[in-house]
Amino acid sequence: MIDGAKKPTTPSLFDDFGSSRFKSKDEYKNALASYQEALFHVQQSYYHQKKRALIVFEGWDASGKGGAIRRLTEKLDPRGVSVFPVAKPAQSDQEKHFLYRFWKHIPPPGSLHIFDRSHYGRVLVERVNSLIERPIWQRSYREINEFEQTLSDNGVRIVKLFMHISSREQRERFEERLHNPFKRWKLTEEDLHNRRMRNEYIAAANEMFKRTHTSCAPWHIINGEYKWQARIDVLETIVNALSEGVEVAPPPLDENLIAQASKQLDVDEALIAQAKQSD
Repeated sequence: MIDGAKKPTTPSLFDDFGSSRFKSKDEYKNALASYQEALFHVQQSYYHQKKRALIVFEGWDASGKGGAIRRLTEKLDPRGVSVFPVAKPAQSDQEKHFLYRFWKHIPPPGSLHIFDRSHYGRVLVERVNSLIERPIWQRSYREINEFEQTLSDNGVRIVKLFMHISSREQRERFEERLHNPFKRWKLTEEDLHNRRMRNEYIAAANEMFKRTHTSCAPWHIINGEYKWQARIDVLETIVNALSEGVEVAPPPLDENLIAQASKQLDVDEALIAQAKQSD
């Protein structure tokens, strides 16, 4: 921890996924619409108040990151949200510090940025596949915490999500991709390799939570076993995290603007005042 605050309880990957709380598609659709509207209001408040947020997605292959991100962004103003898919660094980036390419995508005031995979590849895929030496990835925990603390100190709200599914569910989703010609492109040799390394990834992920779960950037493990529930849990987690300590209600109308608009547009000021009261 950088700020000396009390460290929150560290999460870890679990084996009991329970059952989905959504029994019908209508129930899911209603919850989806409600949380998407709530997130849209949060986005508006961040724009008006010049606040900014970084949302980080990590998780298993086929755990539902893409589907969750689509539901997360589809009702937002596209001018205020950006998604950055993170892949293997280009050669030019490999010659720089590993955080360099992530600094370039820090959200400006009034916007939300989403990392689809992230700087945590350093202590996950690069560690598990021995792409870097142990002292380097061990040092990276401190560097990541300092990076995120710096962002937080400069007003960036950070939400980190790990999409978790069982080995059995992942296998079923891989099989679906293999037999569906429109999804087959999603299944790669790297996915199969990562599946074989599941135990190593579990160890790496749990140490990642232990070393980087901080008060300014805590981890949230999402139960991704059931797609409907996972999407709602993602939205709910983000809405709650971004709303904390933030005034989400719209800003008051400018009285001078109301007077000018009333005169120019021939609108009754009394009706405007009534509308304001009803809000």
